[in-house]
Amino acid sequence: MNINIQSGDGRDREFVFTAQDFERVRKLIYDHAGISLNEFKQDMVYSRLTRRLRATGINSFSDYLALLEGNNPAEWEAFANSLTTNLTSFFREPHHFPLLAEHVVRHTESRSISLWCSAASTGEEPYSMAMTVVDAFGSFTPPVTILATDIDTNVLAKAEAGVYPLERVEKLSADVVKRFFLSGADAPEGYVRVRPELRAMITFRQVNLLKADWPVQGPLDAIFCRNVMIYFDKETQLKILQRFAPLLRSDGLLFAGHSESFHNAAHLFKLRGKTVYDPVKATCADQ
Repeated sequence: MNINIQSGDGRDREFVFTAQDFERVRKLIYDHAGISLNEFKQDMVYSRLTRRLRATGINSFSDYLALLEGNNPAEWEAFANSLTTNLTSFFREPHHFPLLAEHVVRHTESRSISLWCSAASTGEEPYSMAMTVVDAFGSFTPPVTILATDIDTNVLAKAEAGVYPLERVEKLSADVVKRFFLSGADAPEGYVRVRPELRAMITFRQVNLLKADWPVQGPLDAIFCRNVMIYFDKETQLKILQRFAPLLRSDGLLFAGHSESFHNAAHLFKLRGKTVYDPVKATCADQ
């Protein structure tokens, strides 16, 4: 039977959730995904993980966390999915996309272009990259491939489906929606579907940036890692950047989020412009 207790601010809670439980959650998600939860996230953690207790039929956080510590792969995936934040939109931080367009066109004379979106969420970012590339080349079959990855399998499935409610595209111009999305008989009512030609440009895969087995091959022409580093501490950020550097071409680009800076990795990346970085040449090896 579930036990109702009150939180510190007087609200009733369905399950007991102690400070010790919260610290165990913080350690588990940090060790598993590198996500650093601050002390003010306790209510958020309770709210999101309560759904997992209900789904598993477990009646206490202590027992649920013991399940995770017992190395249950399926529940580890659900646990990570629950605690990752996926706030995104089409052409978010729009100053990046003209630079991307210029970059890919300039480097396709003798080779194809490889791009990696390392925190794809529900897909708006990699599809924005794809739309940018299509416009840059005036073709739905440009010499460009895009790898889109995320730790959260739920949002990755939505990204791969490419189906969005109409409000997700309402800020896009009518011309962009017409050229890149299908509606009517080609999508559920109230939704649009990404054109299959656009979808074909992107490969979706699950990647945990903290794990050693990235299914990512260089050399890459650009890496988008935007608004994800803010969830990592400086030590974890540096470890990831150290792995990004040798994957990028010497003239490649690293795109960061608006509130992110990599001053602690000045030996790896130098700032080119607003949240866009060049690799330090000595760290990169073109193949």
